[in-house]
Amino acid sequence: MRMASRFLISLACVSALSLGACISRDEPILIGLAGPFSQPRGASMQHAAELAVTEINQRGGVRGRPFVLVIRDDSAAADVAVGVARDLYDTPGLVAVIGHLSSGASIAAAPIYNSGPDPVVTISPSASSPQLSGAGSYTFRVCPDDLVHGRRLAEWAWTQLGARSAAVIFENDEYGRGVRSAFSQSFTAFGGSVASEDPYVPAIPSFEPYLQRLARRGGVDALVIAGTTGGAERIVDTADSLGLGYRVLGSDGVAGLEAAPVNADGVFIAAAYLPDRRGSRNEAFLTAYQQVHGDELPDHRGAGAYDIVHLLAQAIEAVGTNRSEIRDYLAGVGTSTPAFEGVTGTIAFDENGDVPNKDVIIGVVRNRRLVTAAGQ
Repeated sequence: MRMASRFLISLACVSALSLGACISRDEPILIGLAGPFSQPRGASMQHAAELAVTEINQRGGVRGRPFVLVIRDDSAAADVAVGVARDLYDTPGLVAVIGHLSSGASIAAAPIYNSGPDPVVTISPSASSPQLSGAGSYTFRVCPDDLVHGRRLAEWAWTQLGARSAAVIFENDEYGRGVRSAFSQSFTAFGGSVASEDPYVPAIPSFEPYLQRLARRGGVDALVIAGTTGGAERIVDTADSLGLGYRVLGSDGVAGLEAAPVNADGVFIAAAYLPDRRGSRNEAFLTAYQQVHGDELPDHRGAGAYDIVHLLAQAIEAVGTNRSEIRDYLAGVGTSTPAFEGVTGTIAFDENGDVPNKDVIIGVVRNRRLVTAAGQ
């Protein structure tokens, strides 16, 4: 009888293997992680995702199986992201992808992840372009979009800073154009005037011509930077060297400016998460993060990635590792299943994979730290 039982179990396992269902309990669950990890803005995302995986594995993994990250660097470039997406899509045993970090990379990669006979879920911690909304039923994100960021910056400039005129310098990509458009539309709706909207590319030799032209025209009450940290660092440094006293605001892409070797004190930055967020869950996250990375603080990209890992663990615990079942579970978070309470706040997806109820916080740089600005 025992031999017969073992034979029947073995036979069942062989049959199940053809369906991908008979898996050793110690075989890892592979999760893709895609972003510009060779760049400073990718560090927090990778570090926080690795921390979450460590926490999950220390408590026994999910369904007795450890999580393993399959990390791929996309350089925040659309063409590289497409190759990364194909590689992750085809990786045996990979059940979901965290990423990509930037909007352009996420938009370029979305058709790959949503295609073919076995699509794979992607959840971005920080890709905020409105164009990502509805990019496919397997595409999600845990951050507010550019429309929310732009409106929040405009509201802050108008109500808190008393600005009535503004200029926008924006990186000429999906992200920068999205924030620029949302800010300008909202600021003019308040009654403000937008004196100029100047695009740039990262290789621009100098921002001085933009700022000198603006000064010759009489200046503005507020200067808005819709781009990434590298560009923002150069803009702030140039404005300081020219003696311009504009109030400076930045979109979430410039997070990290607080640690740059420039005088960024007083710069306001919109973000979906700030490290000084109240609550025991965030306090525990910060403590665990700094135990590994010293004085380094996670940014919104890192906090979002941390939440995504734990959300995926919850999904896989509930439905297993089938890609389509993971997608269906996530689509119901906030409706058919309770919203997920993370360090970044409440995550509840709509029909487009967005989190419409998430708000944007305004931070201000003080003593090389980004802290929540007073008045909110």
